[in-house]
Amino acid sequence: MSKPLKQIHLAAHFPGVNNTTVWSDPKAGSHIEFSSFAHFARTAERAKFDFLFLAEGLRLREQSGEIYDLDVVGRPDTFTVLAALAAVTDHIGLTGTINSTFNEPYEVARQFASLDHLSGGRSAWNVVTSWDAFTGENFRRGGFLPQEQRYSRAKEFLTTAYELFDSWDGEEIVADQATGVFLRDAKAGSFVHSGQHFDIHGRFNVPRSPQGRPVIFQAGDSDEGREFAASSADAIFSRYATRIEGQSFYTDVKDRLARYGRRRDELLILPAASFVLADTDAEAEELAKEVRRKQVSGATALKHLEWVWNRDLSGYDPDGPLPDVDPLPGEHTVARGRAQVRMYRDPLATAREWRELAAAHGWSIRDLVIETGNRQNFIGSPRTVARAVNDLVQADASDGFILVPHLTPGGLDDFADRVVPLLQEQGVFRTEYEGPTLRDHLGLTHPDRAHTARAAS
Repeated sequence: MSKPLKQIHLAAHFPGVNNTTVWSDPKAGSHIEFSSFAHFARTAERAKFDFLFLAEGLRLREQSGEIYDLDVVGRPDTFTVLAALAAVTDHIGLTGTINSTFNEPYEVARQFASLDHLSGGRSAWNVVTSWDAFTGENFRRGGFLPQEQRYSRAKEFLTTAYELFDSWDGEEIVADQATGVFLRDAKAGSFVHSGQHFDIHGRFNVPRSPQGRPVIFQAGDSDEGREFAASSADAIFSRYATRIEGQSFYTDVKDRLARYGRRRDELLILPAASFVLADTDAEAEELAKEVRRKQVSGATALKHLEWVWNRDLSGYDPDGPLPDVDPLPGEHTVARGRAQVRMYRDPLATAREWRELAAAHGWSIRDLVIETGNRQNFIGSPRTVARAVNDLVQADASDGFILVPHLTPGGLDDFADRVVPLLQEQGVFRTEYEGPTLRDHLGLTHPDRAHTARAAS
């Protein structure tokens, strides 16, 4: 008996503070004006996507002591944008990245419960931690936490937030005008939490929202991050959008669910994926090369190389050979606030590898950065891309994809108009929304209070 076709989940990542975004393209628009967010969200909703996703950076990146301004700089507050989008959309889920290292559970729970009410049950929280003291300087507590403490705090943060969400059961408000009784239970919202990271008690002032709690996303790739997702998340963002790596990650994370009493369908795995579309595969390949050269200018290539070399390379020709000097070992001081610098555990070994690649292929600095960087995941005609997306989902390399276009706000339009109809024809993607909440879109159950208590423990 053949395996039934999986339904594909699709989401849209508003392009932002990274070199994926080609802000210099004449077709690019603002990354701050609300009209850009509204266009992007409405396009995703028109295409029946599950949700829109906003990342968040809590400090401007710096390189050599100056703001790194080759990429887009700055972004409005996540909750403000999502609340505004709730008013101009009807179905699309609204997912925001909110940090558990520098925020407080009461405040974040109140914001997400409010968003869930305002949107009619469409809120989702991407729970992240922060790894560096550089970001911590922006906050009154400052500093940072070692990795094991970051995840310990994040888990207790989520447990505490669940307790706040569940301090209302949804039946307290009667608002009986005849008797003048508003609340059935005078103890509504009461909570007490005493733990390693948080010791709070009081009354939560937002009644239970349509979803009970927001959908929980997690984006960590470490073993701690995968375990956190298996125990507590509804979906995990992955960076593995190829078949072999995707299947390995998919199996590893799904296999962890049983130890928490969870089924394999209770956690969705959704890699981020970029794409380039054209009328033919050959045209798409040429366009993809053009986009990559726009994403990696000469100046950008030198800055990327500095992440490994940890020294000023501004005097080098990006169209010339790699530096003959070695990287500076020790604490990284050139690029601050860059998670990528942690990828290069042994800069000297990386430099040797890159020199060998450049010599073998005749690559310049810019060529090397382009060729060793992230290539677009899906390149081709609409039919080719639709086939590739479906093949990876049916092969259990993912449950769907979070699409990251290189243009704002219109970069999603072609995918919505030319690829989605082909997926719908194949019967693997919805033609209409089947319920009002994000949990309905994702095929997740609505939690009761007992379930949220078990998930957080």
